[in-house]
Amino acid sequence: MPYIIVDPCVGVKDVSCVAVCPVDCIIGTDDDPMMFINPDECIDCGACLPECPVNAIFSEEEVPADQQAWIELNADYFRMDRGAFLAKHGTAIDAAKEKNRGSTHANPALYS
Repeated sequence: MPYIIVDPCVGVKDVSCVAVCPVDCIIGTDDDPMMFINPDECIDCGACLPECPVNAIFSEEEVPADQQAWIELNADYFRMDRGAFLAKHGTAIDAAKEKNRGSTHANPALYS
């Protein structure tokens, strides 16, 4: 089962997880407020887990009940064009970003 990035990453976008991924399956563009794990490329090694400062990465089977929607969101990022993805998930991403605004790990560059 692949690893999933859930809402604590939104507005933080710490890229420490990217550096340790042996298959480079964690990505995010400059326009994205978070990172995403490609479920078709993730090898389930778990190297990214200890690197996340906000504990936003879970194996798919361990994603908390209140974060289950992020499983589909992560997969859709890689399977949909950007416009369709944002139309479907933009509200959830924006809500998570606003929720995380006051986090000690919030990235000020993402809130300007």
